Amino acid sequence: QVQLVESGGALVQTGGSLRLSCAASGRTFSSSAMGWFRQAPGKEREFVTAISKSGFSTTLAESVKGRFAISRDNAKNAVYLQMNSLKPEDTAVYYCAAGRTYSKRSYDYNYWGRGTQVTVSS
Repeated sequence: QVQLVESGGALVQTGGSLRLSCAASGRTFSSSAMGWFRQAPGKEREFVTAISKSGFSTTLAESVKGRFAISRDNAKNAVYLQMNSLKPEDTAVYYCAAGRTYSKRSYDYNYWGRGTQVTVSS
């Protein structure tokens, strides 16, 4: 069992940066693939980025490529999302997720945090 808690969400201006953190508990963290998803009002949850168990492989949604980066520190049981050059379109609740499979699909993840709000003003 893995429990996840996101933090770092805030109100920022267009062009600003934020670093989101996801703290995990449970001995299975190091064996879990991790992902970040987001959901804006009136829209469905969408994939942002994911990282493999070892941290060796990552993938990004086209909309955030070149601006966002995911990383993990298994020794600290944590995964991070660095967000740069933020746009109003990035406004959403951001969720951290853990699963057995490295995937862009939300249903491949078994554990989810409660989310953290990111708001980008124009």
